[in-house]
Amino acid sequence: MKFLVTGGAGFIGSAVVRYIIQHTNDSVINLDKLTYAGNLANVACSSNSDRYFFEQVDICDRSELERVFEQHQPDIVMHLAAESHVDRSIDGPSVFIETNIVGTYTLLEVARGYWQRLSDHKKSIFRLHHVSTDEVYGDLDGTDTFFTEDTPYAPSSPYSASKASSDHLVRAWNRTFELPTLITNCSNNYGPYHFPEKLIPLMILNALEGKPLPVYGKGNQVRDWLYVEDHARALYLVATKGLVGETYNIGGHNEKQNIEVVHAICDVLQELRPQKDSYRDLITYVADRPGHDLRYAIDATKIGHELGWLPLESFNSGIRKTIQWYLENQEWSKSIQSGSYQRERLGVKL
Repeated sequence: MKFLVTGGAGFIGSAVVRYIIQHTNDSVINLDKLTYAGNLANVACSSNSDRYFFEQVDICDRSELERVFEQHQPDIVMHLAAESHVDRSIDGPSVFIETNIVGTYTLLEVARGYWQRLSDHKKSIFRLHHVSTDEVYGDLDGTDTFFTEDTPYAPSSPYSASKASSDHLVRAWNRTFELPTLITNCSNNYGPYHFPEKLIPLMILNALEGKPLPVYGKGNQVRDWLYVEDHARALYLVATKGLVGETYNIGGHNEKQNIEVVHAICDVLQELRPQKDSYRDLITYVADRPGHDLRYAIDATKIGHELGWLPLESFNSGIRKTIQWYLENQEWSKSIQSGSYQRERLGVKL
């Protein structure tokens, strides 16, 4: 099979690329615009494979997308290219509208035209798998309810609203044009190669540098944490075994308050990189984010029952692996912090 992965130099996309190259015999076309969140170092370990190809393309560029489809003839499209940081969406929503909504529309139209020209056999194989977020559902009341695939959408931020819009477009193209699509909605990811603006890598790197660990509000926001390599395995399974037109929620079965996550990071760091003063002393509480959702929690029963997927990592094992990775890959983090990664195009194969 030949996979076209959009956003394949980003955090989750690069995990998908690495999974396909390392654990299957399939080929990957990594299509990425290389914005601030795209880093070819994330896929450097895969770039020497003769089954890996890179295309620096904006998903809003229709003519370039059409060229990529015709040149590479993908069997499966996994759409992960997106603007994804809530704080950035509050500061500047327009790029989220452009990439997440217009970009998804452009990809759908190019994929539809390509799919309609395929032979009957190739048509029957083709899939477009759209990767989304649990944030489209809004937040949950109490502690005993969970997001299911039938939960009504109620997005709270410009980011989640743009992702909800893209989900609706994908469903419409499936129903109206019969384009063979699937959708997954995942909980909060963490793991290696996570861009340092997000909670877990920010806390790790700030702690190592003795900087404050900023926690929104009281830190009582609850998230379900999913190790990114578990997520990549689930995404490949859905793309290859999932039923066309279906939605699958993917969760880590690891609900934690944000302050619990920060405490866990501090405690593991104290074990692995001990210092005289506790890392917890660096915790500072800052004004809460506008419209901050209180609790997300995924019911991942469907993907477990229908496709046999379960996460392999607990939060304790996953956070330890994540912290160990950051300790062993400080040059990667330094290249992000200095901006040098944007000047280096590592492992490019055109």
